[in-house]
Amino acid sequence: MAWFSKIAPLSWAVKSHVDEGRERVNYSIFAVEPGDAAETIAVILDGSMPPAYYTRFGRHPEARLSGAEIAQLVAGLQATPGMGGDDSITGRYGDDEDDDDDE
Repeated sequence: MAWFSKIAPLSWAVKSHVDEGRERVNYSIFAVEPGDAAETIAVILDGSMPPAYYTRFGRHPEARLSGAEIAQLVAGLQATPGMGGDDSITGRYGDDEDDDDDE
């Protein structure tokens, strides 16, 4: 956990972001209350994950996802109980027949 997540008022902002995210999709109870589950994949595929503010100014470079990581994340989410496995939202990264090694 980052040092600033333990010091007010920055810790309040971190808590607010976590609480807001859990209101939309809470992976702890995902199977019984999927929330905006389908939107989760759409956000990943449209490049909004991670949010721009998180990686701005070179911060958290490890959070930037490669095409292969996006495909793996989407496949994992689709296999998660509660997601429903809707193949229509996999978009450009979710096709198992294409090999994305050349990205």
